[in-house]
Amino acid sequence: MSGMNRLGKILFAAAVLLAVAAIAGVAQPHLGHTAIVPAGTAITVTGNGTVDVTPNRASFDFGVTSQAATAAEAMRRNASQARAIVDALKKDGVASSQIQTTEVSLWPQTSSDGRQITGYQASNSVHVTTPLGKAGNLVDVAVGAGANSFGGPSLDTADKSSLYAQALKQAVADAKTKAQAIADATGVALGAVVKVTEGSNGPRPIEFAAADTATAAPPIEAGKQQIQASVTVTYSAS
Repeated sequence: MSGMNRLGKILFAAAVLLAVAAIAGVAQPHLGHTAIVPAGTAITVTGNGTVDVTPNRASFDFGVTSQAATAAEAMRRNASQARAIVDALKKDGVASSQIQTTEVSLWPQTSSDGRQITGYQASNSVHVTTPLGKAGNLVDVAVGAGANSFGGPSLDTADKSSLYAQALKQAVADAKTKAQAIADATGVALGAVVKVTEGSNGPRPIEFAAADTATAAPPIEAGKQQIQASVTVTYSAS
């Protein structure tokens, strides 16, 4: 048999073997597409933790707006009215450290055609924080003292740091559970922590719409909030 004939038969046999192997791979996909995680790789997961809390304090913004013919008079009237509100809040038991001025403003008022100044308007706003049990009465006190605008409440808890720490611990434990599941599924051994990145979502404020606050203190329900934490953790694997 010539050398050319022998070479042709060898090439034909190789082609047949390749075809059989390809058919076997199609018939058994799990054999044809096996995924192997190499040793020395890393596993990165994100863990989440949540702690339910009941808010125990509320924050409000109280404001007063005054008008006068001159800028000086508008500011004088506004300062007097703002002082009356602050004094009433302190008399009701709010500490000075929980009252903060957030805005003082003055602007002219003009005629309908905008060509002539007809007077001035001044405003003053304070931000106040109080225990939740006194929140409803606080609105009544501020409005009774002359506040003609307010916003809130924004509800939160005074112990957010320790509660967030609890949520972080839950997030780390959750990340380890996920990483171990991945390691078991891919046939590798979970190693030490290589990197940790922190992320968080604090409690969102709860807003309410008050009805007639000048005649009655509005009820304020604490409800529930969630303090959330997340961590992205990278583990070594072998």
